Amino acid sequence: MLDDFFVRALIAGIGVALVACPLGCFIVWRRMAYFGDTTAHAALLGVALGLLAGIGPTLGVFLMTVIVALLLVVLLRVARVAGDTVLGILSHAALSIGLVTLAFMTWVRVDLVGYLFGDVLAVGRADVYAVIGGAVVVLATLTAIWRPLVAATVDRDLARAEGVNVVAVEVVYVLMIAVVVAIAMKIVGILLVTSLLIIPAAAARGFSRTPERMAVISAGLGVLAVIGGLYASGEWDTPAGPSIVVAAFLIFVVSAAIASFYDVVRRGAENG
Repeated sequence: MLDDFFVRALIAGIGVALVACPLGCFIVWRRMAYFGDTTAHAALLGVALGLLAGIGPTLGVFLMTVIVALLLVVLLRVARVAGDTVLGILSHAALSIGLVTLAFMTWVRVDLVGYLFGDVLAVGRADVYAVIGGAVVVLATLTAIWRPLVAATVDRDLARAEGVNVVAVEVVYVLMIAVVVAIAMKIVGILLVTSLLIIPAAAARGFSRTPERMAVISAGLGVLAVIGGLYASGEWDTPAGPSIVVAAFLIFVVSAAIASFYDVVRRGAENG
């Protein structure tokens, strides 16, 4: 029989995977991996400012990731330097400023390792409810804006010509990423959030012919990674967050091999 803490960890992890992986598909399609990394790194600064302002780390993370994500949207449009340069500067600056701020806050005891790499096995009932609530809101919002967001991802100008408010859709998407980072922080940690966003989506790409199918498959692979990572963590006493990411990576490797084999067989059948 599973312990209560392990059941809570499973529920919270699966909830995060179900919402993070479909969102991660857009990060993969848009080639915005560094964008996700930057918003995740901003979370640590959000933790520091949340504790400093007395509003709590989760709300601080949400507000800071929203601010940084919106700032990124603006800077990527107006900056005179390359986009990846802007992302790199903000990513490392936010992480470093967060670490320095926490170092000055000597009156606050902070589990830095827990924030950086997650502590899913310490998830409580309130955390589970927060994950479920956040996941429901994000999935409902994603469903509502799915078609315009896909259209804007494929071709922004064409989407605009078809009447899509591209800026509004992208702002809503950024807000959803911020929610995911905030609720996933305790599951896989700030440094590993982007991995859960990207790896299952990348693994699902080779088996998908439509955006909807890729979103569903990526969510399934993300859930499989959470289950496998948590069971491996319990079996070998390894850190839960990194174990989930390792499981996701192994799934990606296997899926890539299967997809490559399938392509070889299909080409052979077409040529034969």
